[in-house]
Amino acid sequence: MLLTITSTTPPATDIGYLLHKNPVRCQEYELNFGKAYVFYPEATQKKCTAALLLDIDPISMVRGKERSRTSGPLTQYVNDRPYVASSFLSVAIAKVFGSALGGKCKYKPELVQAPLILKTKISVLPCRGGEKFLYNLFEPLGYTITASRHPLDKVFPVWGESVYYTIELEKETTVQDLLSHIYVLIPVLDNNKHYYVGEAELENLLSKGEGWLAKHPQREIIAKRYLKFRISLAREALARLTEEDDPKFQEYESAASNKEDELEKDISLNEQRIGAVLAAIKSSDAKRILDLGCGEGRLLKELIQDKSFTEIVGIDVSVRSLEIAHKRLGLERLPDKLKNRIKLLHGSLMYRDERFNGFDVAAVVEVIEHLDPPRLEAFERVLFEYAKPKKVILTTPNREYNAMWESMSETDLRHQDHRFEWSRKEFHAWANKIAEKFGYSVHFLPIGPEDAKVGSPTQMGVFTREN
Repeated sequence: MLLTITSTTPPATDIGYLLHKNPVRCQEYELNFGKAYVFYPEATQKKCTAALLLDIDPISMVRGKERSRTSGPLTQYVNDRPYVASSFLSVAIAKVFGSALGGKCKYKPELVQAPLILKTKISVLPCRGGEKFLYNLFEPLGYTITASRHPLDKVFPVWGESVYYTIELEKETTVQDLLSHIYVLIPVLDNNKHYYVGEAELENLLSKGEGWLAKHPQREIIAKRYLKFRISLAREALARLTEEDDPKFQEYESAASNKEDELEKDISLNEQRIGAVLAAIKSSDAKRILDLGCGEGRLLKELIQDKSFTEIVGIDVSVRSLEIAHKRLGLERLPDKLKNRIKLLHGSLMYRDERFNGFDVAAVVEVIEHLDPPRLEAFERVLFEYAKPKKVILTTPNREYNAMWESMSETDLRHQDHRFEWSRKEFHAWANKIAEKFGYSVHFLPIGPEDAKVGSPTQMGVFTREN
């Protein structure tokens, strides 16, 4: 398996400093599954090519491992692993180009952030998902891709095409970004990672994907394949990636600029909102309460005071918000009997999660307005189709009431991270559609001072499951 990286940004030999490999030397590295060689076929000021050759030993690759029960006796030794780019390549990159992958350059540190005109060639790459999948992974990252597919056998063309490609990637980027993309995406394309996947690999994915994976349109399938379809790990990875790119997470990061708090402070709207939600929960004789998008734990703090609630669970995508909620609730100081009634869980509201199931009431307080329409549609299914609590209590701003604040224009939203704010008519239309679609009834309540013309500042819908 051969990987080459060519720089044409003069002086092109600077790539040797970034890779921490001298262009005049051929270097050899021992790996637990074979050997890696680094050499430079060409090294001039105008063009410099660094090559990583991976020589996998099939015997070393399986030595000490239990024989697979699902394969034939020779499968572990006779396979495509020595000849294709796979998770073995990612391990080799981390071993051989670790400094560059980590964004370090001892002799010329200024080069780390310098974009170079790079052309990368990988021979040969298995793409288990088709050529379109290959383009879907690399094109969103700005690469120009050339892919050449290999036949199964040139002598017997009727056998058709194989899943193997030689690809070339071109882009002006940093060496660190290039290596990070290859490190993550090669095992995704191959979908046959050779080592155990656990919590450490989750952290590895988030580390190598920092700055780009959260915004990648294929991040869900990337996370699942990279983590070998370990659903619990993939769910956590997606939740944490969503946190990085989620507008509600940004709300807490930019709290100092949040004009929403200032607007609502004069009418004590937050206190009234929490009080209204709490009253609606208590009126339902609920025992198990789920607070979706619990944020910093304001509602949870009130719920835990009521002994009639036997289980209280707060879910949020933001780790930082959960940390604040933990402190607000003083969980470490609570007696065990009280502490055992409440849990704070990290999770995304965008993905089906069995931990959401079986609750009497789900509270969704000032959450939906932070969701883009595609995410809102996903959230609707997660909550109403899959989790199916007996009752859902949901609040959202009333856009009509914004006219009551002199500091707001007609086009202003209460917070910079709101994706929308609905009028009463719009909210009623959405809520009635959801109720009909998923088998709920719904009634509406105003929260806060109510004006005869524009209504109340917050609107609440209480959904009750009909069966």
